Amino acid sequence: MARNSYWLSALMLLSLPSWASEATPDTDPSLYQRGQQWFARVLEELGADGGFDPDKGIDWSVMPGPFYTPEKSLGIGVSTVGLYLPDRNDTVSQPSSITINGFGSINGSLGIGVESRTFLKEDKYRLFIDAELQDAPDVFYGIGMDNGREVANLVNFELTEYRFKPQAMMRVLPSTYIGAGFDLVGTKAREIDADAPQPLSLAPAAQFPEKSFSAGPSLHLVHDSRDFILNASEGRLLQADVVFYDEAFGSDSDFQKVTLNYSDYMTLDVVPGILAWQWIGEFNHGDVPWDQMATLGGANRLRGYEQGRYRDRQMTLAQVEYRQPLRGRHGMVYWVGAGTLADRVSELGDEKWLHTLGVGYRFEIKQRVNLRLDMGFGNGENGFYFAVNEAF
Repeated sequence: MARNSYWLSALMLLSLPSWASEATPDTDPSLYQRGQQWFARVLEELGADGGFDPDKGIDWSVMPGPFYTPEKSLGIGVSTVGLYLPDRNDTVSQPSSITINGFGSINGSLGIGVESRTFLKEDKYRLFIDAELQDAPDVFYGIGMDNGREVANLVNFELTEYRFKPQAMMRVLPSTYIGAGFDLVGTKAREIDADAPQPLSLAPAAQFPEKSFSAGPSLHLVHDSRDFILNASEGRLLQADVVFYDEAFGSDSDFQKVTLNYSDYMTLDVVPGILAWQWIGEFNHGDVPWDQMATLGGANRLRGYEQGRYRDRQMTLAQVEYRQPLRGRHGMVYWVGAGTLADRVSELGDEKWLHTLGVGYRFEIKQRVNLRLDMGFGNGENGFYFAVNEAF
């Protein structure tokens, strides 16, 4: 955690007012100024200038930094974001973006993820592409909230996973889009813990661990009035996604996944900042493989919990954030959240809920694009996360 403290201290250096160097007699103003200038040059070299220059084509920023999560342990991440305008004459569309997150950690985790968000023809068309490849330690406790709470159920293994998810959408009403896409995901569990308990049954004819491949077309209905999807200050998102995984497309099993997302953002008048809240529901039907169960935990869904520990067919969660601006390009975030899982939709809420709260630091590396460092606390668990863009 010493690396975490160093990184935060270095970023906060830029936000200190000039008189801060005179707060104590022992402080050398010239040393402070030299440190401030040096760090400003480093940020400029990395492209983290807090602005956006369309003349650069794709205006890139690269930021390295430490992270700690329960599933990946202590590691180093590199977050890269590029903003661009496909059509310089288009004054309606928000800037398009490419986000690349790579990581490596001391327990052998390696991975890279790419998110592309392209807005075309005055935001009449949208093309989104997500791709991910990782090889990292993972955990399996079984299916259901009760199994997730049983430490004795823990199975450690290495997971190799790849995913490719393109979507194309067209505006049909103001701020409303329909679209289609495809979801392809493959996983392979290996190096299973020899001392682990016997594999637990997940579904008919399905046991852990095994290779799994799921593929199928997707349909999307979206109402999106957010002013900037990477860091909204106003507007809302209402989204319904349905994926039909089917053997006809090479999938190992037939099942359907429905994901509903309601997110809202409001700029506050009484105090400076933004209030953001979100509800997500994920509902699976059919022969759902172990790796495609709904999960809680990780960097976006209930920060602070070990990703993969809690799995089941149905999931619901809600989270609320207060995003507080500080001086210059700095900010803080405070959040609370809760979620639960169940085998059936009618059983959601019967089990005990998982709760999370946390605090995060924000630094604007590009215009309205934040580097985030979050510390989340769950029921007996915690995690430190490093990434670009907000959790929701």
